[in-house]
Amino acid sequence: MTATLIDGKAISASIREQIQSEVERLIGQGVRPGLAVVLVGEDPGSKVYVGSKERSCKELGIYSEVHRLPASASQEELLALVDRLNRQDNIHGILVQLPLPGHMNEKAVIDAIAVEKDVDGFHPINVGNLMIGDDSLLPCTPAGVIEMIKRTGVDIAGKHAVVIGRSNIVGKPVSMLLQRENATVTMCHSKTANMRELTRQADILVVAIGRAKFVDRSYVKPGAVVIDVGMNRLENGKLAGDVDFEDVKEISGPITPVPGGVGPMTIVMLMQNTLIAAKRAHGIE
Repeated sequence: MTATLIDGKAISASIREQIQSEVERLIGQGVRPGLAVVLVGEDPGSKVYVGSKERSCKELGIYSEVHRLPASASQEELLALVDRLNRQDNIHGILVQLPLPGHMNEKAVIDAIAVEKDVDGFHPINVGNLMIGDDSLLPCTPAGVIEMIKRTGVDIAGKHAVVIGRSNIVGKPVSMLLQRENATVTMCHSKTANMRELTRQADILVVAIGRAKFVDRSYVKPGAVVIDVGMNRLENGKLAGDVDFEDVKEISGPITPVPGGVGPMTIVMLMQNTLIAAKRAHGIE
């Protein structure tokens, strides 16, 4: 049995088409969605991400600004820039690329972004709204994960979902979104005693721990949906997920590859958040 591939590139391409036509509709009403990305320092991974966000904006007709600060910039300089972008009417979304240099306080910077422009979904108010089920801008990767599961045709309601990893960026929010879709959710992490026992009960398994090929077939219930959020660089320079794809695909149900799975979804959900923020700012349905 070979698993069905969940193609993140194809799914994100179809969502991009929807976003593009919505952006055109908004521009026709005199509103052009705008995204500002702030990059501090020269982190190679961050530079690649920022470049792809910039390209996506251009392709979709979204106005884009990229602000590059040197790694030596002070926290005050960064906060002053965020404050200026908060007040800029043509900017509907603000994203400060993480990680920041060591001398900066990430929490203080995230807290400084206006809630309605927090297209990363990291502001404590957006996180709180997600927690209680109120309307909020959703974190991009978890929102992308849910979209991918839905597009497999699997009904999330009533399923047992197991999430490995409890980060604020993926693990915790994806568990909340799965609960919102009426799944029964189990969280596993480094202190979980009987992890294999739990993951083998999962109808849906989401893995986000940052350890290459950690999950092999012994963790997976035959036929389960497997979503691999991991992105690890191997010694040979190739990318690998947290799931041993070649091993697991022999027994799993629909499964995401790395690369070409969750990655493309994260950026398209960021574009969607920017569109939503622009609509809300101008009271457009």
